[in-house]
Amino acid sequence: METFLVALGLLLTGGAFPLFTHRLFNSMKAGYIFITAVGCLIGLYAVVLPLRNPEIMTVSWSWLHLFTLSFSIDSLSAFFLIPIFFICPLTALYSFHYMNKEQQSGRTAVNFFFFTLLIISMALVVTAKNIITFALVWELMSLSSFFLVMYEYQRDTTRKAGYLYFIFAQAGAMFIFAAFAVAYSHTGSFAFDQFARIPSAAKLIVFFLALVGFGSKAGVFPFHIWLPHAHPAAPSHISAVMSGVMIKMGIYGIIRLYGLLAVTDPIFGQTVLVFGMISGVLGVVYALGKHDIKKLLAYHSVENIGIILIGAGIGMLGVSSGNRAMAGFGFAGCLLHVLNHSIFKSLLFLGAGAVLQKSKSRHIDQMGGLIKNMPITGRTFLVGSISISGLPPFNGFISEFLIYYAAFQGLNQNGSTFILMMLSIISLALIGGLAAACFTKVIGIVFLGEPRSANVAGAVECGLTMTAPMVILALSCLVIGVLPEPFINLVFLGLRDMQGVGAVGPDIIAGIARNLAFAARLFLGILVLSTVLRRIFYMKKEVSRGPTWGCGFTLPTVRMQYTGTSYAMSIVEFFKPFVKVNTSYSGINEIFPTKTTYASRVDDVAEIGLNKAIIGPLLTVLGKMRWIQHGNIQLYIGYIVLTIIVLLLFI
Repeated sequence: METFLVALGLLLTGGAFPLFTHRLFNSMKAGYIFITAVGCLIGLYAVVLPLRNPEIMTVSWSWLHLFTLSFSIDSLSAFFLIPIFFICPLTALYSFHYMNKEQQSGRTAVNFFFFTLLIISMALVVTAKNIITFALVWELMSLSSFFLVMYEYQRDTTRKAGYLYFIFAQAGAMFIFAAFAVAYSHTGSFAFDQFARIPSAAKLIVFFLALVGFGSKAGVFPFHIWLPHAHPAAPSHISAVMSGVMIKMGIYGIIRLYGLLAVTDPIFGQTVLVFGMISGVLGVVYALGKHDIKKLLAYHSVENIGIILIGAGIGMLGVSSGNRAMAGFGFAGCLLHVLNHSIFKSLLFLGAGAVLQKSKSRHIDQMGGLIKNMPITGRTFLVGSISISGLPPFNGFISEFLIYYAAFQGLNQNGSTFILMMLSIISLALIGGLAAACFTKVIGIVFLGEPRSANVAGAVECGLTMTAPMVILALSCLVIGVLPEPFINLVFLGLRDMQGVGAVGPDIIAGIARNLAFAARLFLGILVLSTVLRRIFYMKKEVSRGPTWGCGFTLPTVRMQYTGTSYAMSIVEFFKPFVKVNTSYSGINEIFPTKTTYASRVDDVAEIGLNKAIIGPLLTVLGKMRWIQHGNIQLYIGYIVLTIIVLLLFI
């Protein structure tokens, strides 16, 4: 535990460093990145012992002589610390060239400071041991991430996105604190380890209140509305951390609370599984309909949170039915996808940030042909796209396979569990197919074809500090995909302290890992062999280059290329009952038509429902109460006195 605290202390020092050195812009950035990287490396080293040693490490302090701030690292905490300490230094390195406006050195220094607070608060969230400690560090995480989203506060869209995120963060926290209040009313203790004593009926209330709060942070449908607004507004390396790491704190909260309550009722797993299937399918459908590359990636976060919850739901149902393989591999796939998603989603957001910086646009229909001028960005983005689609030989395939395996283990159950396992298998297959279609669209329109604007045509590869993190993350996707054995074992080590979850025979785990490794290496070998044979066969042949086939047109233009709408709309319209598609078409009404316009927009039904059911009526009521705020100080004092009198009557 001492090593962990040293890492946090060093990180805090690194966060304060830019505030005093921001006038030396490049030195400030270099110093901050170095200190942050060292702190995170020490943090990763501190994780090793809790994963290997069954003993739980704990530290406590007295606060205000009333409360105890207590932290501990068990196997589950240690596992969730890995993506925090692995992803954050890479994104900090990326920021060296990405945050390149010297005239905004002060703002950049403040951004670095809040980024450090976010890293520290996330690490403390997964190690908090009681209600008070968790509440404090959870609020610190929400506030620090809010200021990071508001980096470009001069933009109206950024301010709106920041306020929306703040409202959802605080509303979610209220649900979490309400769950803790119910738990405290039955235990009389702030300690998490007393939650198992809560009566069964109260456990149900605690879990569902917390599920809404943690689900809001994780971006579970329909509590995800803040997510596609906040991610595009934040700087790209911050989007990578928020999507790849921070939203997993919601997943941690759900899994941790489930373990603390020690419940076996199937309603918990059934609810989580249904939320997962809905989030997974609708998340990828909405991503298909989006043309803003960062908003598209944000909806893929909703999709992958759905996949993670499918694994967790299957694991919970396995615990309820006493099916060890179903429980173990369900939670194992869930946790491995937490790690995998943190890697490939961070890679994709960093790639999107590089594209945005060079093309000066987030709209994919204004790009094209970027892989020619930005080969490292294009190839690493392709790796991330294959990984997120769950295809071999990359890491997304491994975690999704474990969830599939758990679902198939559940097909021997009866009743509703059998039906849910069938639906989960179908949902995973549908999600994978739609994700592949979506990233085929992105790769084809953004990186292939011809440039659609002058900025794109003149784009060049990013600096080393931006490309190096992308290469490291892409290699990580490949390593986990080809050498999955140590990572699968790591996941089961992370589940060691969860009762009834990690009890799967080591022979079964080793057999699954060995077969997955063989399949991935065979696939990679065939791919490499095909590439080598192609080069050999074409070695002495003349290869000529010509213009792209114009489908019969002698003078094709870039406007004849596929757009995001034309590629994906037929798929999106299939899900029309759950997706609102708005189109605007001027039509052709003359023999010699003038300029014709066509535009389409896919709207989120959850956001529409929120505006109609809550925001609209609330604004109407508040508008009618404006007379209360009249500016008369005497009446304001009267309000205060009246409030005190009413409270005294109740007391």
